[in-house]
Amino acid sequence: MTQPPTNAAGVTGLLLAAGGGRRLGGRPKALLPHRGRPLVENAVRVLREGGCRTVYVVLGAAAEEVRARADLAGCVLVDNPDWARGMGSSLRAGLEALTASDEASAGALVSLVDQPGIGPEAVARVLSAHRSGDSLAAASYDGKRGHPVLFGADRWADIAASATGDRGARAYLKAHEAEIALVECGDIAEPYDIDTEADLGRLQ
Repeated sequence: MTQPPTNAAGVTGLLLAAGGGRRLGGRPKALLPHRGRPLVENAVRVLREGGCRTVYVVLGAAAEEVRARADLAGCVLVDNPDWARGMGSSLRAGLEALTASDEASAGALVSLVDQPGIGPEAVARVLSAHRSGDSLAAASYDGKRGHPVLFGADRWADIAASATGDRGARAYLKAHEAEIALVECGDIAEPYDIDTEADLGRLQ
């Protein structure tokens, strides 16, 4: 078995998995079947194999069912009761949980549950861009910014304060665009989302 890269900086994986799948007929994305298991398990595996020692998973839609059906052993589960307000509330819930944790983390690598085309190799590349608590990095695909995104711990408070609606950290990233270290991952990953019925064909 291949060992994951060493994450000497202690960056934590933060998986946003609270979406209700409105355009999928109300099927929570975390529970979509992929390789015979719930999609959320694949996303956790990718973060771990990419080098994240600890993984926080933000749950929302059907949170109890996700707990019952998915194997999330070893993860820190964060409930977002405001998940219907959009991704911003989940990002805020995750960063607040990280801030309140007794286990220090140098940064958070944020990924989305519905992007199975992004694997451990992309996670490892973005992790390698961590330099300090002020780090700000993101995967890019043919020069266009995407996920995963890395936030040094010194930035969490400001990011959480600006995270609203479905925009997540977009407002913060736009305001700090010149500071983002883009890490090209187009050769090793595909950043498509599972958003509609037509996208379900991309799952295995």
